[in-house]
Amino acid sequence: MPVLIARLGIIGAAYFWAQRARNARHMIGDVGDMANDVRLAARRFGFSRKMNVHPVESIEDSRLAVASIATAFIELDDLPTAEAEEMEVLGRWFMSECGGAEPAIARLSRKLYKLGGAEQMEPLLAVLKGAVKDNLSARQRDALDDITRAMRVR
Repeated sequence: MPVLIARLGIIGAAYFWAQRARNARHMIGDVGDMANDVRLAARRFGFSRKMNVHPVESIEDSRLAVASIATAFIELDDLPTAEAEEMEVLGRWFMSECGGAEPAIARLSRKLYKLGGAEQMEPLLAVLKGAVKDNLSARQRDALDDITRAMRVR
């Protein structure tokens, strides 16, 4: 009887560890899929990263800068986003490369100004107002001040 209990214990432990290994394999696959989503979205928008240059400085499409600022802006208050999935994926990647939402807004706003000047402020505000209704958090109001300074509107 003790031998049977020991064998059942070994079989149970082996099953438990096999399930954990299977779950870890699935999780690694999910992380790989996320990286692939970023790569494919970047390719669709013609983004290519340059060596020894921050990814934000490699942006050449003002729509990507606007979407990235909107993603970072929305992140300040954890509200749902209505951005296109590919731009959101890239926007989140740019934001993480900048070290968070607040530094992303500052850096991306400067880049957006370089790409299109103060004329880009209107489309940016349209996206931000569409994503966030009327209730702005204090951090979002501060971010709007940072954006207007970077875009040299005031």
